[in-house]
Amino acid sequence: MNRIRSRALPPPTLAHLRQRCSAARSAPHQSLAGALLLALLAWPGTRALLEASMWRHMVLQLPLLLLAGSLLAAALPAAARARLARWNAHGISGLLLVLLCLALWMVPRALDLALRDGWVETGKFALLTTSGAALRLSWRAAGRIMQGFFLGNLLPMTYVVGQLYLDSPLRLCNAYLLDDQERLGRWLMSLAALSAAAWVARVFWLLARREEAAAPARQPGDS
Repeated sequence: MNRIRSRALPPPTLAHLRQRCSAARSAPHQSLAGALLLALLAWPGTRALLEASMWRHMVLQLPLLLLAGSLLAAALPAAARARLARWNAHGISGLLLVLLCLALWMVPRALDLALRDGWVETGKFALLTTSGAALRLSWRAAGRIMQGFFLGNLLPMTYVVGQLYLDSPLRLCNAYLLDDQERLGRWLMSLAALSAAAWVARVFWLLARREEAAAPARQPGDS
């Protein structure tokens, strides 16, 4: 029985141990980088620069807040990750939170309120940072099927919103001019199309690698 158990549960290899040690060492550095990035984004000068333009507000500030939350999540203890995983099976809850959060901040009224109301601005920072952490904790657990379902909802929504911003003859945000709104529309449509193409290319590349690894090795005398 001891031999069977030892074969069923082999000890971790040296490569796995090195990978775990390097991940443990890099976690504090990532969380520190996330905290510094969040502080930089919250600095009034940076906020004024990014929020002065509609496309910088949505295309730069919002993804950077997601990145800050993702970096901060690196220092989350294993016990906290295990507790969060109980309600985040297959990453579904976390990815749903990210999807709803991004859908909210694509609404023009939400951008206007964030510029005028300090509480809404604070809520934007908190919600996007939390969503960034949820995205990091959910992406690998989701697998390619759930990842494709997530992107299959997010990217078309982004493209459609960009089309609406581009085609609308009226200003949808009171704080921004019409040409800035059209520029944002082009950015959103381009980013959605490029992200979809990159995702499909990566899936095909992974499938090709799997088939290549699963193919039996040919013998020297095989025809």
